[in-house]
Amino acid sequence: MVPHQSNLGLNGITPIQQMIASCSGALLTSLLVTPFDVIKIRLQAQRTPFHKGKCFLYCNGLMDHLCVCENGNNVAWYKAPGQFRGTLDAFVQIVRYEGIKSLWSGLPPTLIMAVPATVIYFTCYDQLRAFLKYQLEYDGIYIPLIAGASARVGAVTVISPLELIRTKSQSRKLTYNELGSVVRIAVAQDGWRSLWRGWGPTVMRDVPFSAIYWFNYELMKSQLCKKYNVSEPTFKISFSSGATSGAIAAVLTLPFDVVKTRRQIELGELSASHSRKTLTATLKIMKRIVQESGFGGLFVGLLPRLMKVAPACAIMISSYEYGKSFFRKINRERELKKG
Repeated sequence: MVPHQSNLGLNGITPIQQMIASCSGALLTSLLVTPFDVIKIRLQAQRTPFHKGKCFLYCNGLMDHLCVCENGNNVAWYKAPGQFRGTLDAFVQIVRYEGIKSLWSGLPPTLIMAVPATVIYFTCYDQLRAFLKYQLEYDGIYIPLIAGASARVGAVTVISPLELIRTKSQSRKLTYNELGSVVRIAVAQDGWRSLWRGWGPTVMRDVPFSAIYWFNYELMKSQLCKKYNVSEPTFKISFSSGATSGAIAAVLTLPFDVVKTRRQIELGELSASHSRKTLTATLKIMKRIVQESGFGGLFVGLLPRLMKVAPACAIMISSYEYGKSFFRKINRERELKKG
């Protein structure tokens, strides 16, 4: 009885219920914010033309994904319309030349990645936060920062091999047996570490974002709850806190996002050409961007990133909080019936 009481007494819900609550937010976020991320990535990457065999990146609002696109093919969903002058121009040109569907390019396979990534991330965060606060009896203001960073490292580490496998399957049509052979060959050539290729730059961008986001979110949420004299955050409180903290984290970590885009493009080029050349170091990419475009080059795509991240964070966290409140209510009613 002690573990059960602790489980419901600390978080109010079980880990399984946390997982279910996070799924709805992941699906809703993916559908609504993917177009903004497609535009952001296209603006960041337009300095590197997409020739045949090069890659295109898109996101579900939570994590970036990469696929190799055979441009020049009449049936290819991506056809580069030229240079974009800004966010609105990119939106207009993509819709005009590629069709509105291109704003949701790759969404089905992205959803397959979004759900497990979100489940791991949000569940780990809540469990770590409860563990630090109640089991270790640490009540410092840095709990969200520590829990958020740790949860992101765990999510990225678990998802990276799945991401690599999915990327391979998108580069060309493969059966499950062929896909298994590709993975075995990659492991045989480069070892098991090859399944976590790109883990470093992903962590460099996502972990600081996660730490900054959760720290500001929990701080804003607690202050607003006190202001409105409520014990649990309302949808409005969660939405506004999520949007604001997401925007702050997005601005502060944008240079890492730009670097990661460059590195993933480079990774796609190497994969398409079957080259064993090593990827360029993060610091070198930053220096190259500053030399080419000045310091402002590290903040390319700021507007579409904010347009994506702020609503994505708001929708995700408010849906998650609503789901948790729903399950807490059910659990309380069950406890009352048992009593």
